[in-house]
Amino acid sequence: MSGHSKWHSIKHQKGVADARRGQLFTKLTREIIVVAREGGGNPEMNFRLRLAVQKARDANMPADNIDRAIKKGTGELEGGSLTEVVLEGYGPNGTAILVNALSDNRNRTIQEVRSVFTRHGSSLGESGCVAWLFDSKGVIIIKADNIDADELALSAIDAGAEDVKVENGYVEVYTVPEDLEKVRAALEENKVAISSSELLMVPKTMVQLDEKTAMQALKMMEKLEDIDDVQNVFSNADIPDSVVEEYQAQ
Repeated sequence: MSGHSKWHSIKHQKGVADARRGQLFTKLTREIIVVAREGGGNPEMNFRLRLAVQKARDANMPADNIDRAIKKGTGELEGGSLTEVVLEGYGPNGTAILVNALSDNRNRTIQEVRSVFTRHGSSLGESGCVAWLFDSKGVIIIKADNIDADELALSAIDAGAEDVKVENGYVEVYTVPEDLEKVRAALEENKVAISSSELLMVPKTMVQLDEKTAMQALKMMEKLEDIDDVQNVFSNADIPDSVVEEYQAQ
């Protein structure tokens, strides 16, 4: 598996998002509400809202749902009382775990996240304990079926991408956050079908795990994602390909 948050690559390839579309729409709605509340309801003037709306469209979220979420964020409709919660801790074999949540009850969210950490022999840490191990990056994922991956990589670099990785049937394009939209637009002009594009926390270094510990880490991250308030889980766990295949087959 390649370099960004491995959990996101694995989750995408396994189809977890499709299997839990109702939960996915709830998470996308919450994200739109918060960024609309903080930056306004006009996507042209709100960078984070543009990205959130694009992510919702990539997931085939209905336009009416997107519009209602924006209105909740701007106060035109009720239901926008959410706050961002970032929790950090240590997973199996000391791997860094970063959890982003949107919650109407911070204490409840912390308790639910701490419970998952504890059940997996892991622990929450203080604010800032692992965040420094990650950088915010734009990440575009493209399924490599019937395309020339090397030619695509060159096109992405020409469009301003920082790095491109080709592995396991997917092309991952990395950008600085402010160039994500520009690079995506350039790829789409070349008729490239984008599977997803979003801002992710990408680990600076990876921690190699053996097969047993890697499976523990994957199961822990899945349980964290199952929490309603949790939006994203990032880790610097280096997962062996054999474990990826076993996990995807479950």
